[in-house]
Amino acid sequence: MYICICNAIREKDLRCAARCQGGDAETLYEAMGHTPRCCQCLHDADVIVANERASIAV
Repeated sequence: MYICICNAIREKDLRCAARCQGGDAETLYEAMGHTPRCCQCLHDADVIVANERASIAV
């Protein structure tokens, strides 16, 4: 599923980035070579990042 339509960022790619490095969704987008455009996805992306990191911390 796409989490960011503007940049074609898939949820699985965001989850992988969240496991590999720190920062919020906007930081991870930049690490993947993108910048948020309309920013409508950032809240949901931050939730996905937090959930992914919580799941590996257990």
